[in-house]
Amino acid sequence: MSEVFQQVVSILAIEDDPGDFGLIQAYVHLAELGIGGRKESVIWAKTLADGIAAARSNKPDVVLLDLSLPDSVGLATVRAMRTAVPGVPIVVLTGHDDSALAVAALQAGAQDYLVKGKFEHDALNRAVRNALVREALESRLRLFEVAMNSVANGIVITDIHAHIQWVNPAFTRLTGYSLEEALGRSPGELLKSGKHDPAFYQNMWETILSGQTWHGEIVNRRKDGSIYDEALIIAPVTDEDGAIRHFVAILQDITERKQAEEQISNLAFYDTLTQLPNRRLLNDRLEQAMASSKRSGCYGALMFLDLDNFKPLNDTYGHGVGDLLLTAVAHRLVSCVRETDTVARFGGDEFVVMLGELDVDKAESVTQAGLVAEKIRAALAEPYLLKFKHEGEDETTVEHHCAASIGVVVFNSKANPENIIKWADIAMYQAKEGGRNSVRFYDAKD
Repeated sequence: MSEVFQQVVSILAIEDDPGDFGLIQAYVHLAELGIGGRKESVIWAKTLADGIAAARSNKPDVVLLDLSLPDSVGLATVRAMRTAVPGVPIVVLTGHDDSALAVAALQAGAQDYLVKGKFEHDALNRAVRNALVREALESRLRLFEVAMNSVANGIVITDIHAHIQWVNPAFTRLTGYSLEEALGRSPGELLKSGKHDPAFYQNMWETILSGQTWHGEIVNRRKDGSIYDEALIIAPVTDEDGAIRHFVAILQDITERKQAEEQISNLAFYDTLTQLPNRRLLNDRLEQAMASSKRSGCYGALMFLDLDNFKPLNDTYGHGVGDLLLTAVAHRLVSCVRETDTVARFGGDEFVVMLGELDVDKAESVTQAGLVAEKIRAALAEPYLLKFKHEGEDETTVEHHCAASIGVVVFNSKANPENIIKWADIAMYQAKEGGRNSVRFYDAKD
């Protein structure tokens, strides 16, 4: 604590007896406190009123306070001094050798209690030094507490068994649990969402019990039951022997950030109208399918679809009604394939369907793809009932018939992704030229 003593210490002695004040001057040696200084740094006041005035004007580093003064006696003297200059350490000097009084004085705010005539100069110097050190520590603790109470992130301190010993107000704002509700309970007991498997928590515990800091993202549950995303850091706190005694966790609510990231991802990889994967995500899925084909030996299939009789609908009723049709087509396409398959909107009224992991035999894969393509063609050929309302008009329902021309290519890992899409597109135009509302295969060689 040498940083506490970087300047001359000002000591205020409130003592009405000149003889006792003379002893104080004789006993106090600032050099022995490790700070240097002069006897003139000791200020004398004979009454409590004068002492308070001197303390307020000079703000001493420590007060030596007699409990028997002309204008104040007993514990009221300590309380008055503490109120007048909060934060300034007080060492009581009294002629009363009374342990109960000593305890009461400490409870009233004194830092130490010395009995006149029963201490040597070194005891007084130690009392002054200890009072300064203690006040500096308490001041630092108050500063740390203010800082931790002011930060936006939640802070949790637990013991080695993960029992909560302290949380800051930000933790309460984030989770809904007060300090009183959290004490003695574990963060997992309060916040676990059920969104993570046991391996997730096992990795967390292995990390912090090994003395390392764990950091990552976790989904937790608030007191009201709502789920939120959290960035979490857990650091072990060790003693002088290196043994872990506590854990400190810092929690940050990243729900809005995750939602923003998801929105950005959706804009980058999904069609805003149908919420289907767009061309970029389709290309990524196609590359994954080819990698899977290389491992398994199975063929995949890609279908390129173009809606027949779409433009007249747009021209007659407007793009809003056209969008209703595109959304309905998207729903029908998704209902015709497996969850592991991909339905994408390529742009305009063009859609792509990719089927993965069909069969190791190409002929069988062609058969399976043909069955799905016919299922899709039949589903899209069913009439659409489109309900819409233009401004100032009543709701209108239009029955629209809109089939599709479908081009199909069966592929394996030897193909090129760009060529696969091109071949399916060629087959789709062959279907259009062949009379529309039909399916055509492109014969891609192995």
